[in-house]
Amino acid sequence: MKIKDKVLLITGGTGSFGTAVLNRFLHTDHFKEIRIFSRDEKKQDDMRNLYKNDKIKYYIGDVRDFSSIERAMRGVDYVFHAAALKQVPSCEFFPLEATKTNVFGTQNVIDAAGVNKVSKVICLSTDKAAYPINAMGISKALMEKVAVAASRNLTDTTVCLTRYGNVMASRGSVIPLFLKQIKSGEALTITDSNMTRFLMSLDEAVELVLFAFEHGNPGDLFVNKAPAATIGDLAKALKELCNADNEIKIIGTRHGEKLYETLCTREEMIKAEDMGDFYRIPSDNRDLNYAQYFSEGKEIQPEVEDYNSHNTKREDVEGVKFLLKKLDLFKK
Repeated sequence: MKIKDKVLLITGGTGSFGTAVLNRFLHTDHFKEIRIFSRDEKKQDDMRNLYKNDKIKYYIGDVRDFSSIERAMRGVDYVFHAAALKQVPSCEFFPLEATKTNVFGTQNVIDAAGVNKVSKVICLSTDKAAYPINAMGISKALMEKVAVAASRNLTDTTVCLTRYGNVMASRGSVIPLFLKQIKSGEALTITDSNMTRFLMSLDEAVELVLFAFEHGNPGDLFVNKAPAATIGDLAKALKELCNADNEIKIIGTRHGEKLYETLCTREEMIKAEDMGDFYRIPSDNRDLNYAQYFSEGKEIQPEVEDYNSHNTKREDVEGVKFLLKKLDLFKK
C-alpha cells in the first residue's frame, strides 16, 4: 500500500475483522489514526485497555443512525465497512433487524462517506449473498445492490465490495464451538457431515479487502479463491489435532443452512476477471433504458458454472489439519 498518514474508519471495528486490520496497520505509517466505530462500549473498553495506543480513536454509534456514523466519518480518508448482523439463525428469526443493519446501515455508511468526501469505502459481504436462501444472505445481497447503485452516483468516493466465505476460528463460527465441545467432553454437533464450506483465515480475509482497496473501481466486487472441506472432515481434523475421542452427533440442518456455499454465481462468473488469487466482478453499468436490450443481448455461455464450495479444491482431513495448524488459535 502506497498511502501514508491517512485516517481509517472501521465500522464494526471491535469484531474479528476489525481487530485483524488493527493489528495489521497499528504500527505502520499508513494511517495516522484508526477509528473504531461500534455500538458495544464493553468491547471498545476491552480494546482500549488491551492496546493502550493513542493512534486508536473510539466512536460509540450505530450504522442504523446516520448522525452517529456521519459525525465519526468527518476527516476520514478510507472506510472498511464490517458492521453487520451475520448469524444465520438469529437473522432468520429477526429478518427486519438484519435489514435495518445490513441494508439501511450500509446506505447510511455510504451516504456519510459521500457527504464527507471519503476517498474509498470497502463493503464486506458474504458467500451467503450469492443465491441467498436465508434472511442474512438476502440482506447482504441487497446490501451489495445498495453499494453498487451508490457507486454509480458518487463523484468523490469510490465504493467497492468484497465477498468471502467462512473465516476459520472467527467469533461465532463452528471451530470455536467444536473446540468448546471437545474440551467439555461433549459430542461434536454436526448438521450434515457432507455439507461443505470454504476455508479461509482471517489474514486472507484482510488480504482480500486490501486487494480491493488497491485495485477496486466503483462497483467492483472481489472474491478470493479458497479451498473447502466437508464439515465432517473438519470435525475429524479437530479431533485428531486435539487427540480427542468425542462422539460426532448429526443433529440435522439448522434454519437457513445450505448444503454448500457459492462465492460467485454463474451469472457473475460469465463476466468475472481472473486476477490470480482473486476474481474481480465488475458492476453492471447499463442504464434503465431497457428497450435497447430487447434487440441486443449477450451470448449465452452454457459451459460456465458458478464457483462454490462443492466444485472448488476439496481438502481432506490432513489438508484441513494443515490449514488449522497455521491459525494463531492452534499456534498458541
